[in-house]
Amino acid sequence: MANFLIVSLVIIFIILILSLTTTSKAYQYKHTIDPVDPHSAANNSKKQENDNQQR
Repeated sequence: MANFLIVSLVIIFIILILSLTTTSKAYQYKHTIDPVDPHSAANNSKKQENDNQQR
C-alpha cells in the first residue's frame, strides 16, 4: 500500500512540474501582429463600399 502511495505522489509531482513549466513558457511567449498590407486594405474598403451600394 505504501508503494502505491509513493508512486501516486511521484506521478502527481511530475504532472505539477510539467504544468508549471508549460504555463511559464506560455506567459513568456511574445505574440506578434502582422503589418497591414496597404493594397489589401484598399481592396477591402472598396469591396465594402460596393457591398453597401448594392444593398
